[in-house]
Amino acid sequence: MKIQYVPIEWVNQTWPKVEGFIASALEHANGDYTLDQVRTLVTQGNWMLLVAIDGDEIKGAGTINFYNRPNDRVAFISTIGGRLISNADTFEQLRAFALSHGATVIEGAARESIARLWTRYGFTEKYRIVGAKL
Repeated sequence: MKIQYVPIEWVNQTWPKVEGFIASALEHANGDYTLDQVRTLVTQGNWMLLVAIDGDEIKGAGTINFYNRPNDRVAFISTIGGRLISNADTFEQLRAFALSHGATVIEGAARESIARLWTRYGFTEKYRIVGAKL
């Protein structure tokens, strides 16, 4: 399986093929983003779209955004959806992509089951995020 970045000029043509993967990822996002908001962030270039391809078939998709902290450049996985797309090889490809964009760390908000899965690739729980509407 190959992880591939979708250049911004191809996002609108690719979106119908990946929309379901992104929508399934948002089922666990606790209302932080809608599908339309993710599409807007990707089409405006604020977030990047990645796809997991096996042969000619898209098996999954995700979005990533980069931002800077005083000590790190963060590659933040904002959505990821698909079946059987997380393995050592695909993580290494994601890692290489993040490094090629200057990242020093990879992070993401994850539900407990995904957090356990990603410990295989060196992730550790940094903190838990809680929130309340005001």
